Amino acid sequence: MRRFEFVDGNSSKFWMPEVQGATFIVTYGRIGTAGQRKEKAFPDEEAALREYTKKVAEKVREGYAEVGAGEAPAAPPPKVAVAAAPPKLVLPRRVAPAMPGPELVSAAGAALSSLQARLKGPSWKVTRLARKARHALRALGGVDPAAHPALAAPFAALMAHVVGPKAEGRLPVRHALGLLSAVDVAAFQRATEMWKAAPAGSVPTGVAAARTLGDPELALRVTALLAERPDLRDGSEDAWTKRWSVLKPHVEAHLGGAGSSLSAFIGGVDAGGDAHLSKRLARLGA
Repeated sequence: MRRFEFVDGNSSKFWMPEVQGATFIVTYGRIGTAGQRKEKAFPDEEAALREYTKKVAEKVREGYAEVGAGEAPAAPPPKVAVAAAPPKLVLPRRVAPAMPGPELVSAAGAALSSLQARLKGPSWKVTRLARKARHALRALGGVDPAAHPALAAPFAALMAHVVGPKAEGRLPVRHALGLLSAVDVAAFQRATEMWKAAPAGSVPTGVAAARTLGDPELALRVTALLAERPDLRDGSEDAWTKRWSVLKPHVEAHLGGAGSSLSAFIGGVDAGGDAHLSKRLARLGA
């Protein structure tokens, strides 16, 4: 049976399709659970197979990635005199591609403005609005906020609130990185330049360290992992571990190519007394 998984932030789901005769069967749920099973009968096996093919294509478009075919492993290829080069690592997309219309862009801009207006509110409300804004941005397919007038101003203002005066309300860095993870990496580069120019005491811990990776995309993803809080009510340690297991080979390959290593990178990060960051760094090296 083929298995597909989708991991995004605190969302961690699986989906497993199969056909038995003229019946299309799906098992789905959160990763780490047995999930639920649904069956749908069709007039014949051909119709069930058509449904199978259609649903698999839909899940792939939604961002699900196949992680196992559930079949017996293929026989090893015959040995040759020269070993084939290892396949090149391809970093999975953060956001599924899309062609958003003006209404989706406007909705995302409104969600950003709503979050900005309530930064001085209770933390649970800020978290809820940040999640809503992140989902609205993801629907745009990874755009650069600076390229859309409806997004540029509120997005830039929110990034400034990460290091702005506390009296005006601050956006927690984990929420800022959640928004940055939903858009083009150019926005992360601009935000970190802004944060780096802020007074030393307000620069988010861990941001400068991840920038030493020298690759903006990897820096964004590692910084987001370091800032995440799986211990909170809306967090998931399993989802965090899954994301890191996918990213880790790419980080190790990049560091190795630069003559460094993951352990050296982790050892070079100054947690600055931040207990949460220290724990996340330990998890990176586990």
